[in-house]
Amino acid sequence: MSIVAEAALSAFFDVLFDKLSSSDLLKIFRQENVNADLKKWAMKLRKIRAVLADAEEKQMTDEFVKSWLAELQDLAYDADDILDEFATEALRRELNAEEPSTNTVIKFINDCVGSDRDFVTLMRSKIEDIDTRLQKIVEDKQDLELMENSRGRTKTTISRPPTTSLAESHTYGRDKDKKEIVKLLLESSDAQLSVIPIVGMGGLGKTTLAQLVYKDNEVKGYFDLKAWVCVSEDFDILRLTKEILYSFPPESCGDNYTLNSLQEKLQEKLSGKKFLLILDDVWCEKYDCWTDLRKPLESGALGSKIVVTTRNFGVASTMGTTPPYKLEELSCDACLRVFTHHALDATDFSKYPEFEEFRQKIVNRCKGVPLAAKVLGGLLRTTRNRYEWEHVLNSKILDIPEEKSSIFSVLKLSYNYLPSYLKRCFAYCSLFPKDNEFDEKDIVLLWMAEGLVQETKGKKPMEDLGGDYFRHLLNRSFFQQSSNDESLFVMHDLMHDLAQWAAGDLYC
Repeated sequence: MSIVAEAALSAFFDVLFDKLSSSDLLKIFRQENVNADLKKWAMKLRKIRAVLADAEEKQMTDEFVKSWLAELQDLAYDADDILDEFATEALRRELNAEEPSTNTVIKFINDCVGSDRDFVTLMRSKIEDIDTRLQKIVEDKQDLELMENSRGRTKTTISRPPTTSLAESHTYGRDKDKKEIVKLLLESSDAQLSVIPIVGMGGLGKTTLAQLVYKDNEVKGYFDLKAWVCVSEDFDILRLTKEILYSFPPESCGDNYTLNSLQEKLQEKLSGKKFLLILDDVWCEKYDCWTDLRKPLESGALGSKIVVTTRNFGVASTMGTTPPYKLEELSCDACLRVFTHHALDATDFSKYPEFEEFRQKIVNRCKGVPLAAKVLGGLLRTTRNRYEWEHVLNSKILDIPEEKSSIFSVLKLSYNYLPSYLKRCFAYCSLFPKDNEFDEKDIVLLWMAEGLVQETKGKKPMEDLGGDYFRHLLNRSFFQQSSNDESLFVMHDLMHDLAQWAAGDLYC
């Protein structure tokens, strides 16, 4: 029996909850007097969802838990099918009310679906079946002693450690990128404040590039003031204003300042000064949050610059005043140098010719991502056994235990930040072979066929909704443009591995 992925099942539950609370469906639920039954579904499913993380962990060693999760997954699919049937029936009744019964299309639909009475009889039977199975699953949950996240088992919140302005002593392959960003910082501008976004997927080295730029001697001499602030997921304007102010020496502030007093103090500090501010790891793309934060920053002298690092082109559009600088993968040679530095304390294999044969395999495994090269190098640093090297290089990077690798946490953070409907669409893409090039319209049609594109109140065409889904994933670096054909797209190998992790056996 295959492993059931909590990530995929949890996202599927989110979709069920959305459907159970849909205004269109609630109307027909009330008409057929099944509203109370489906409210009980939602209540029981929420209790079950609370133990999913514990169940996912225990299924590795407990066959009964694995079987319980498989039954739950089957029930979730069947419940989703029933809700889709209700949605179809609601649409049929709406069309019947709007069009005369002589309409040939409506008559055809009615002939296929049957009468209201047939539908009610069939649905009551199916709902009773789900009720029985759901009650058994709830009872089995108690017997298996699965713990909720809020009791006894701490839910792990994956977040990235804070960054600083200090760069590693050795970096490779980013000289050209550094020159480009430094050039943007030093060029004259008529704008009071310029914002330069650096965008790329997790692990590419956006922070490292910003650190190199921040420490550049020309940059140091050009600006009156410099500050580095790690933003992360929590775009708290009070906290960020305080950290920005504190980062411009020689400032300090207590805990009792209001946002207004902090912003006035920061405005005074920056007035007439040309400053550089690095805002690292930004996730929030809400325009009003950004405009509130930047108010005191506009008091700086002409030529002041802000560098923003982010995984999301939406953030770049919200904050940037210049086109985003898209950070690409490292060259093969640079990636190898990162690996050999961490694995062998060398820049090549000249002192270790016995490992030269692994050159291409290392390139294939890392695919230009410096964090992947660093992780693999760190894992192999303690051994000079070629068989151990071969074993590690043949494994998936995401199979490496989290305590030994930061890359899984880095990529999983991107996934966790997605809304549930995008999680399911992304997990679906695990079906495609690695390096497969795909067209946006084809993917959208496949998502629609699988029922992954959810209708909205605005009655936007499904193809347009699917296109929005696709662009959201593209903007967040889950997809990237093909280097062979600009009209096609691909998934980076690490993103494909992440999709397989997210899907579990959902599409096996």
